[in-house]
Amino acid sequence: MSHVENELKSQPECWVRAAEQAAAYASVLPAAGERVAIVGCGTSWFMAQAAAVLRERAGQGETDAFAASEFPYRRSYDRVVALTRSGTTTEVLDLLGRLKGGTRTVAITADPRTPVRETADDVVVLDFADELSVVQTRFATTALTLLRAHLGLHTDQVVTDGRTALSEPLPEGLVDCTQFTFLGRGWSVGLANEAGLKMREAALAWTEAYPAMEYRHGPISVTTAGTATWMFGRAPDGLAEQVRATGGLWIEGGLDPLAELVRAQRLAVAVAAARGLDPDQPRHLTRSVILTTP
Repeated sequence: MSHVENELKSQPECWVRAAEQAAAYASVLPAAGERVAIVGCGTSWFMAQAAAVLRERAGQGETDAFAASEFPYRRSYDRVVALTRSGTTTEVLDLLGRLKGGTRTVAITADPRTPVRETADDVVVLDFADELSVVQTRFATTALTLLRAHLGLHTDQVVTDGRTALSEPLPEGLVDCTQFTFLGRGWSVGLANEAGLKMREAALAWTEAYPAMEYRHGPISVTTAGTATWMFGRAPDGLAEQVRATGGLWIEGGLDPLAELVRAQRLAVAVAAARGLDPDQPRHLTRSVILTTP
């Protein structure tokens, strides 16, 4: 069994631990009313997108999400939250270094023995969710669970749904599809983006992701027999019927969107296996992007 398979199966237990620890980190995580930016790279950027929508919709304050390399330094924030599994990603460290002494920063990481401890003002360590695989699964969802719990949005049902996502078989015919589209609404748009990334990383699959209401504005044109469209959360009225009419496979996301992401992670591993690929060692990727200065 690959590292990523073992790691993705441990997510419900990781979520329970993160939710239990949220109160202990309340003083360093964003307070109600603060203007906040959440940043990351790759998977962490997509988790930042989800967390930002959750926080703002919870009435906690204006919240933006950025890829670390695209942070708008001219904007003013009360606190910047950086998601970084390795704590070594160049773009994240550069951002934290530039903000030091000005904007308060907190890094959520899996490894405290990395440069992020010196560059961030505060550090939240989720070492129990660290991973051996290059492909991120449990750290990303555990970090998001910590932030959901901090907002009072985590429930036992999320954990139950996560276990269901691990135990139920994937829909028939899904692994054989040639193209996959993931759709979301609100906070689940970020999760749809991440599902697409998992499929590209682990299985070298053709995948796309969109806000669900945007799907009819062009992307549905590629949907046909042999393609799959997977909804994270409640679908817009009539969209399922429109997709089925194309001949494409419609996957209804009936679980909590975070649990649906676990199902998509399983799909990525299954497609990788069907194609003879090693999901632990994606092509051209490393666990952390560390750039050198010329």
